[in-house]
Amino acid sequence: MDRGGGGIMNHLLTTEDLDRATLEELLADADEFSEVLNRPIPKVPALRGKTIATMFFEPSTRTKMSFDKAAKALSADTMAFSASTSSLSKGESLKDTALTVRAMGVDLMVVRHGATGAPWRLAEWLDIPIVNAGDGAHQHPTQALLDCLTIKQRFGSLDGLRIAIVGDIKHSRVARSDIFAMATLGAEVILVGPPTLLPLDTEGWPVKTTTDLDGVLETVDVVYLLRVQLERGGGSVFPSLPEYTARYGMTNERFSRLKDDAIVMHPGPMNRGVEIAHEVADDHRALILAQVTNGVAARMAVLFHLLGGESNE
Repeated sequence: MDRGGGGIMNHLLTTEDLDRATLEELLADADEFSEVLNRPIPKVPALRGKTIATMFFEPSTRTKMSFDKAAKALSADTMAFSASTSSLSKGESLKDTALTVRAMGVDLMVVRHGATGAPWRLAEWLDIPIVNAGDGAHQHPTQALLDCLTIKQRFGSLDGLRIAIVGDIKHSRVARSDIFAMATLGAEVILVGPPTLLPLDTEGWPVKTTTDLDGVLETVDVVYLLRVQLERGGGSVFPSLPEYTARYGMTNERFSRLKDDAIVMHPGPMNRGVEIAHEVADDHRALILAQVTNGVAARMAVLFHLLGGESNE
């Protein structure tokens, strides 16, 4: 993450360059914002007068609504961009679209785009903070923050935890972001999946890899399940979904073999009956809805820091 003077971040594009102090500061602020969200009036005036644009060039439910809620909880104004109804359909370039929105007085852009690196280009073109809300199969840093917050709330710390990230890691921007954030906070990260859904090269990644979920199942504290990303070609590299479930799904039987205090997580949307059994998804040790709730607080912390919230508090 690029950082400017006075400890204020310039952009949030990736978790790879976040140090532990920065992560812990963001998580501490997110914890405080969790308390704000539980108040009768869940709002603070920290970013009053600021305008935040959500620029989503790909479909999204959780992330888009979460950022919108986070901005409004900080008393910021919001502008929503929809690619399907924009001038992109008339041939306008990404750069001109972004410059046009910036000219309307926007102070920060939240960007989701199918092209890897698109948020970096916007950070080069514009003079305002950019938050990467997902670029291709590359990064999704605020998802990693909310995931770490959820784990920290349950265990108190990530230090020494064993976390298995299971499934379509090759196509997952969530996995790439989680790996670096979780490892920086002291966790041991294990990537689990069929060979065709594991990255071809993990050199430089702070991870171990295995194709045997059952071999690590009883030793981990967190099982983080990923859906098979059919839209990115994930379903074309193994024979069938039932076979995937048999080898890598969190079935009721596998769930029963976890440690008593182990938790299950999923970034959503879930494919019930494929990577996670219906009963497991609804169990109290599956923290999937807690992740959604924590997404608002984590994104409040990011917006607060990027827009100089400390000076506005």
